[in-house]
This record gives sequence, structure tokens and C-alpha cells, in this order.
Amino acid sequence: MTQIHGIILAAGKGTRMNSTKPKVLQTLSDKTLLGHVLAQAQQLCSQVHVVYGFGGEQVQQTINDDSINWVEQAEQLGTGHAVQQAMPSIDDDSISLVLYGDVPLIEQSTLNDLITQAQHSGVALLSVVLENPTGYGRIIRQNNQIQAIVEQKDANDKQLTICEVNTGIMAVNSGLLKTYLNGLDSNNAQGELYLTDIIAMAVNDGKTISSVITDNEFEVAGVNDKVQLAELERTFQKNQATKFMQQGLGLKDPARFDCRGSLNFGQDCEIDVNVVIEGEVTLGNNTTIAPNCIIKNTTIGNDVSILPNSVIENANIGDGASIGPFARIRPEANIGENAKIGNFVEVKKSTIGKGSKVSHLSYVGDTTMGENVNIGAGVITCNYDGANKHQTVIGDGAFIGSDSQLVAPVSVGKNATIGAGSTITTDAPDEQLSLSRAKQRLFSNWKRPVKK
Repeated sequence: MTQIHGIILAAGKGTRMNSTKPKVLQTLSDKTLLGHVLAQAQQLCSQVHVVYGFGGEQVQQTINDDSINWVEQAEQLGTGHAVQQAMPSIDDDSISLVLYGDVPLIEQSTLNDLITQAQHSGVALLSVVLENPTGYGRIIRQNNQIQAIVEQKDANDKQLTICEVNTGIMAVNSGLLKTYLNGLDSNNAQGELYLTDIIAMAVNDGKTISSVITDNEFEVAGVNDKVQLAELERTFQKNQATKFMQQGLGLKDPARFDCRGSLNFGQDCEIDVNVVIEGEVTLGNNTTIAPNCIIKNTTIGNDVSILPNSVIENANIGDGASIGPFARIRPEANIGENAKIGNFVEVKKSTIGKGSKVSHLSYVGDTTMGENVNIGAGVITCNYDGANKHQTVIGDGAFIGSDSQLVAPVSVGKNATIGAGSTITTDAPDEQLSLSRAKQRLFSNWKRPVKK
């Protein structure tokens, strides 16, 4: 089986990004631009070579993948020169697939077509037809066969009217590619070694250039500044939303939905506007997410309601639970079946038992809570002593009155009741009422201050 070598050109600085990061490290959705390209290349190629230049150490540290062959292009002498740097590591009888680190949305099916064409003809080129081809190299054809690529600065008036343009992405027999790269010269307007010049060389050598024309402009769109990055982000999100809706997800407005990771969902799920999905998120059946929620690395069960303006991260939400509005569910929180986490409630590293309710204005941290517990308004678990975190345990059926503090480490027994306004510092036994309040005093001669 023919080996496929991916060569990703990633040496550009990206001056127009106005950033301390190299261009290929700018992010689109949950990945760097280079990360998107790598994800496709590594599925198709036996070996991937990344040609780096500006900020190379930063690029390698960010990607942090030992399977990549990192190749330095010390001088920026053109695309042909960049590809030359990788060729010593590539066998002649393989196929070289040339990709670009700032073209993140290339699709695997397109690259498969390109590789297949190259295996038959030796040279395959990916092109696209644009309404406005300004700035791109034009594909020169004769009798519908590709003859050459002419760069914008080198094109004559007739050639500038051509709308089929070069994407720069190609698949070439590696032995042929080495031969043609050795024959490149810099006699052009840029004074660089153009990779595109190998097309005319292959034609002069009697080769037929196979052609794959993509119908999707976004696949081959490069990113040069933050405006183009934002445009491509919207395209990426729109495409994801379309795919999800085709699979049965209800989206109130796909233009106001962002998935910056992976989303799995059951039947009859519905997501309202301005919801952001990050990391790996799973939804069960018949689950709804209201507007303005952020959900990251979380598993959500069936028949769950996530109410507006809630933030959930690294958590598990059981079937039938209700979260929010304005709830914050922090990492290592496990919310049981039919539990309720209400407005302005924060839960961190805690288990909330089946049917338990924390309805409003509470903080629950480092706590194990049983089933059918009721937590009143303003209750907090005081889990931090200034140096260490401590556990609170609340038994089944307990009732914690409003504005109480449970000072950990402490246990509240099964069916225990904590009177409102109590500060509990020792264990509260099962089935009993625990109180800690100062005696109420009356001041009959006291007068309320009057505004002067």
C-alpha cells in the first residue's frame, strides 16, 4: 500500500494578526488553525511533516505531538523552498500531500479524492472557482487540461480574467516532486521558489495533471487576519449547526449557537440561543437548554432542564434534574435524578442526592448530600479553613433552614432539621432539631436614624 506523507507548511509569521502568537496558533473553535489541519492529515497520512519558521519553538510546544516530524525553514524563500525542507525524510515511492497550516477547514473526503487522483496520474491539484479571484494564482487550461499556474503578479490581462484558482493544496508522487523541486528557480515577481511552478514542469515532462475542484470555498479559505478568522469561525459553526439539525437536534437559531468541542445528543433535545458547548458534552433524550448557557465537559441525562444563564463544567447531571437559572455547577459535581439546583446556586465537588433541592442563593462545596434533602435560601457549606478543604455530609431527608452555615468537617444526620440562621460546628444527630442562635433582644427606647 502506497504511503502518504503529509507536508504542512506552517512557517509564516502572520503579521496582520497583530499577535505574539504565530498565525497557525490562532484558534478557531476549540483548536489552533494548525490543529485543525493536523486532525485531517493524521487520519490520512502514515507520517506528517510540519515545516515551521517564525515562533517554531512555541508552535512545537503548543502542539506537543511527538509523532510529527518537525522541519525548520530558516529562511522564507517561498513555498517550493518550504516543501524542499521536508523531502529528505520522504521515500520516493510515496505520495506527498501538501497542506497549509492556515487553511483549517479542508475536508477529509476532498483530500481522499486528491490522493486517489495522484496515485493514478502522479500529480493532482485542488482548485476552486471564485467570483472574485483577485490575489490568487490562476489555473491555465488547454483543451480542459491543466497546463500551468500563473501567480497574480505574473499574470497578463487575459489570464487575470480566469476564475479558477489554485488552492496550493496538491498530492504528488514524492519521487517526481523531488525532481521538480530541484528544478525550480526564483525568476518571478516575488523572487521566490514557487511550488506552483512544478505544474508546468510536469506538463513539459508529459504528465497529465489530475484535477479536483471543490464546490466549497470555505474548505480552501486561508486566514490572514482576525476578520478572516472570525468569518471562518462563523462558517465552521454554521456547518456544525446544520449537521446537528440534520441529525435531529433542535436549535432555536443556528446563527446563535457555538459548539467548540464535541456534542452528542439523544432524541428531542432543544437548545435555545447563545449557548456555548465546550469540550465533550453529552445530552440524553428530551433535554432542553435555555438561552445564554455555557456547558463544558459534562454529561447530562434524560428529561433535564438547564435554565437560562447557567454555567456547567466537568459535571454529571442526572435524569429529570433542573439546573438554574443563573446556576454555576463547577467541576466534580454530581447532580442526582430529579434534583433541583436553583437560581444563584453554586455547587463544587459535591454529590447532590436524588430528589434533593438547593433552590436559591446557596453555596455547596466538598459535600455529600443524600436523597430528598431540602436546602433553604442562603445556606453555605464552610468548607475552607484558610489552609485546607473539609467535607460536609448531609443525610437523607435532612432540612437545612435558610441562612445557615455548616462549618466543615461536619455531618447532618438523616431527617435532621437545622433551624434557620444557625451556624453548625458539631454533628447534628438524626431526626432532631439543631439550633444555634443568640437570644433575641428588644430595645424599646431605640429610634431609627433620620436623614439630615
